[in-house]
Amino acid sequence: MFTGIVEEIGTVREIRGGGDSSALKIEGKRIFEDLCVGDSVAVSGVCLTVTSLSVNAFTADVMHETLRRSSLGGLRAGSRVNLERAMPANGRFGGHIVTGHIDGAGVIAGIKKDGIAVWYTIKAGNQILKYVVEKGSVAIDGISLTVASVSDASFQVSIIPHTIEATALHDKSIGDSVNLEADLLGKYVERLIGGAAPQSNVTREFLTKHGI
Repeated sequence: MFTGIVEEIGTVREIRGGGDSSALKIEGKRIFEDLCVGDSVAVSGVCLTVTSLSVNAFTADVMHETLRRSSLGGLRAGSRVNLERAMPANGRFGGHIVTGHIDGAGVIAGIKKDGIAVWYTIKAGNQILKYVVEKGSVAIDGISLTVASVSDASFQVSIIPHTIEATALHDKSIGDSVNLEADLLGKYVERLIGGAAPQSNVTREFLTKHGI
C-alpha cells in the first residue's frame, strides 16, 4: 500500500523487451536507503516489484496488462517518473490509500495558472469518472490529490507549486497521458450494493436505514 506522497523523481535509464512485456531500469537516490529485491515501488502510480538492484538503480518487470492499462508503455530512456516505496507500518499517512493498481490512463486536457496554484483538467472515461467525486481523493501518476470539480468527461485538480516541482508532473503538457487511480472505497461500495455479491446483506436500503 502507498499513500500518494511521492518520495523522489527517478529517471528511466534502460528499457528492455517490448510488445507484450518489458523490463525497466530506473535510477534514483532516496528510495535506496532500505530497498530490497522483492519490494514494491510505485512508479508514476503503478505498483512494480523490484527484481534486481545495482548502485542507485533497480529493475522491474512490466506485464502486458500493466502496459495496456497505464502510460508506462510510453516511457523512454531519460523519462522522469514519480517514485514511492510501500508505506511502512510505522509511517505517517500523509495522503490517502493508494494501491498502485491503477484504473486506467487519462489525458491532460488543460493547464491553467490561478495565483500560486495551477489547475489541471484531466479527461477520462466513465469507467474512472464514476468513482471521482468533488473533494474526494484521486491519484494522478501516483500523486495523492484532492478533486476540485467533476464533469461528465473530465475532472480538475488545483495543485500547489511544491507538488509540481517535487514530482514529474512538472514535465507534463496538454495532451500527455497520466495514470489514474480512483479512491478504493467507492469501488467496494459499488461492489456491495450493485448486485455483484448476492450473498451480502449490505444493500442500499440497509445503508440508508443506518444513516450511511
